[in-house]
Amino acid sequence: MRRSLVAGAFAVAAGAWWTRRRWRDWGATATERGRTWPGEQSIPEPSTSTTFAVSIDAPAEDVWSWLVQIGQDRAGMYSYEVLENLFGLAIHNADEIHDDWQHLQPGDRVAVVPPGRLGLPDGYAFDVAEVVPPHHLVLRQAPPAHPWNSVWTFTIEPDGTDGSRLVSRSRTQRQTGLGGRIADVAGLTMEPVIMLMTRRMLLGIKERAERPSSELFSAGAAETTGRG
Repeated sequence: MRRSLVAGAFAVAAGAWWTRRRWRDWGATATERGRTWPGEQSIPEPSTSTTFAVSIDAPAEDVWSWLVQIGQDRAGMYSYEVLENLFGLAIHNADEIHDDWQHLQPGDRVAVVPPGRLGLPDGYAFDVAEVVPPHHLVLRQAPPAHPWNSVWTFTIEPDGTDGSRLVSRSRTQRQTGLGGRIADVAGLTMEPVIMLMTRRMLLGIKERAERPSSELFSAGAAETTGRG
């Protein structure tokens, strides 16, 4: 039994190491990995950092329309919806642009866990720190409201043609004390899953932004048009 537990723990650790090494900077160029992105001044000395990026055959304004909608109670996270809902997150990824979800401002919250799920009475959400349409969105987590001190930045930049680059940069600072060590262990355990979900999120935005504009009406707009 003890040997099996040790083998299982080793397998989990090896899998986490491989995933982190393989996906930590998925899609990002050396220049993108080395750049300083908005919001990073909040975490000047991170213990962990990831940079994901994807090329999108659509202008920054179109990509922004999808990005700004994210949230459990809004357009979802454009990731693995089935997996998210196995944990009871009640996420439903939108395939339309909704006017009601096009506005965020500092102080707003981007929910990822609804109230009462995963043992969280108030749910869980990122705080919106910066919003500069259609360039970047900065989300923050910081004690005491959050167990981690981290920043998650999405930046959209024109690629010199008619397309753009969507870059996701996350940085986390190691915490001190017992609570910080517990948070670090939890973070390392979840990191491979978060990486895979983030990769899928960027691809989900890419797929939606590259669709013909005729497919981007919200359900409400389509119904109104149908009434003629």
